[in-house]
Amino acid sequence: MSREGEAVAGRRAQGMEETREKLLRAARQAFAAKGYAAASMDDLTAEAGLTRGALYHNFGDKKGLLQAVIDRIDAEMAARLRVVGERAETPWQGLLDEYRAYIEMAREPEIQRIVLLDGPAVLGDPSTWPSQNACLAETTRRIRSLVADGAIPPVDPEAAARLLAGASLHAALWVAASDAPETTLERALDAFRRLAEGLSRP
Repeated sequence: MSREGEAVAGRRAQGMEETREKLLRAARQAFAAKGYAAASMDDLTAEAGLTRGALYHNFGDKKGLLQAVIDRIDAEMAARLRVVGERAETPWQGLLDEYRAYIEMAREPEIQRIVLLDGPAVLGDPSTWPSQNACLAETTRRIRSLVADGAIPPVDPEAAARLLAGASLHAALWVAASDAPETTLERALDAFRRLAEGLSRP
């Protein structure tokens, strides 16, 4: 390809990425403010200064756009959780701190509405989402390492990871749907702590 052709291709790719970002930003704001069901595709494409055709081309449909928004929020949550884990005194404590922080995020309006309420209603069981599967695989790896290092007693790494992930996910869903989220959060964190700390006991 000539330099001119490469430049044209580069500008086209940049334009496509900018279009995608505009749609993601507009959809994220609309889903957070109105909820998925009430967010009109015409309104959010108009907000982005684009057409429905751009939405269909980039995301397939409104459901695909929701998935992309959730993937973006999930990535941001994962980055925040890594920071939490890195502050801990030990790797085991860091893992538990990350799960507790995840449950606490259920109080944040954007995460509550988009990820924990609308997401499961539209996209199905969150435990089957790619982001959850990736988190499960990483937790399994970390628990296997903790057992190998003698930081926690021997336990099946995948079984322990599934129990921790399942408990934290359902706790977050419970908090997000609660009429008294602060009280529910306190109850959920206490029970999660008791369950998780049992893994570190002989």
